[in-house]
Amino acid sequence: MSERNIRIESVDRQAVEDQDVEIVERKGIGHPDSICDGIAESVAGALAREYLDRVGEVLHFNTDETQLVAGEAAPAFGGGEVVDPIYLLIVGRATKHYEGQTIPAETIALRAAREYLESEIPQLTVGEDIVVDVKLGEGSGDLQEVFGEDEVSVPMANDTSFGVGHAPLTETEEIVHETERRLNGEYAEENPALGPDVKIMGKREGDTIDVTVAAAMVDEYVPNMDGYVEAVESVREFVESVAREHTDREVNVHVNTADDYEEGSIYLTVTGTSAEQGDDGSVGRGNRANGLITPNRSMSMEATSGKNPVNHIGKIYNLLSTEIAEEVVAEVDGIRDLRVRLLSQIGRPIDQPHVADVQVVTDDGVAVSDVRADVEAIVDQELADVTEITRRVIEGELSTF
Repeated sequence: MSERNIRIESVDRQAVEDQDVEIVERKGIGHPDSICDGIAESVAGALAREYLDRVGEVLHFNTDETQLVAGEAAPAFGGGEVVDPIYLLIVGRATKHYEGQTIPAETIALRAAREYLESEIPQLTVGEDIVVDVKLGEGSGDLQEVFGEDEVSVPMANDTSFGVGHAPLTETEEIVHETERRLNGEYAEENPALGPDVKIMGKREGDTIDVTVAAAMVDEYVPNMDGYVEAVESVREFVESVAREHTDREVNVHVNTADDYEEGSIYLTVTGTSAEQGDDGSVGRGNRANGLITPNRSMSMEATSGKNPVNHIGKIYNLLSTEIAEEVVAEVDGIRDLRVRLLSQIGRPIDQPHVADVQVVTDDGVAVSDVRADVEAIVDQELADVTEITRRVIEGELSTF
């Protein structure tokens, strides 16, 4: 029997899929908040790997306070220009001196940020459209000690905090998540007029799903107003086809609803992101660790991106609780809806949470007692393997937003 404090209980509410109203949001990779998330996490991974290469262990750091200040642009059909560049500041702490070595943490951070932007948001020319700066203070001495205990295989929690995960995704959640990923994947490859700043809002009211899309269009590939209208309609048709793959419910898709064609007020951009014109960004203000913003479900307000993957609970427990929820639903029959909450206590081993609380909505005819043992066994095993989350994060195998 596990010595971990694992609790399995029923929850007195309807499964989210069965509630009358559901709201789901996802901010695409080019959204100002997601730009901050992506760069913060890219820098975190680069620092962790560099520390491992140089000293054999991950030293103390965090980059989860990264901020973006919007620029100014003058978009025009056929191509406009950025008037005032976007400013992005990588903020946090990092260990720069260790056992006689000097580690160029800020140089590593700048390189990682540039490589991320060139890979994920190539419309932004680093040094012209966006200026990237970095200010990393020295890592905290007391927290550095937590990382330096060679004889301890499972790190101690750096904070008293919690993470939340849930499964399975509802139809609306699947539509919102999949729509953004595919718009910024296969669709954008064939349709360069679509910029990476795509925000999806899903609303299900009864059996009617409305999907509202804010899609930044890149002016270089839009010759005139007719071309813009065609680009918007093409996005609408694609989103509708994606939604049809996930539901038999009625679906209505709306794209760029603030446009006023008569006034010439449209969502046209130079770089494909609203960050070029007035929209600021911060780490942790966008998607949660599962890639969605879900007001129908419990969420942690922790910023997952940019945190140290060794013992920072705000990262580890949000990712782990999501993994646990997905694993339980995949392996245990009879579960309609599930929520996992993992609470740490500073100084305790991260595989020994203060409580691991699993709340389930079971199918008709299935009692919690029927699934308790199987669920507890999975939770126990996932907690025992918690350091695997750290490895996968460092290798870039897990998405944090």
